[in-house]
Amino acid sequence: MRFLTAFAFGIVFGCGILISGMGNPAKVLNFFDIAGTWDPSLAFVMGGALLVTAIGYRLVFRMNQPVLAQAFTLPTKTDLDLKLVGGSAVFGIGWGLSGFCPGGLIPVIGLGREPLITAFAIAAGIVTARWMMAQTYRDTPAKA
Repeated sequence: MRFLTAFAFGIVFGCGILISGMGNPAKVLNFFDIAGTWDPSLAFVMGGALLVTAIGYRLVFRMNQPVLAQAFTLPTKTDLDLKLVGGSAVFGIGWGLSGFCPGGLIPVIGLGREPLITAFAIAAGIVTARWMMAQTYRDTPAKA
């Protein structure tokens, strides 16, 4: 049941990406081109997503437990560290250069070479980051 629910939400998300035009990297890149062909539609899409998320969180946190899990699992870490800031920077730079964020890339993955190159770059970045983390943890002495 969890798989089918996740699949349904993924379909809805993908349709939203396509309907809003966010699968087109030019639309995203034009949002960042303030002095040129600026297109504010990304701000409206993000604002709509923020509104839906805010309402969803208010409704969900009134529940005693999730529908498809035993308990809510929320992050407990609240501090900013180098991994979070660095990862966010790399994500933003990649999004700004390619016009694809990973969520918006999935619905258009089969539409040409550019999405495939971006998907490969994202996968290479994930593998590299995991390798770097493994090297860091391997070389760090265990705490007593």
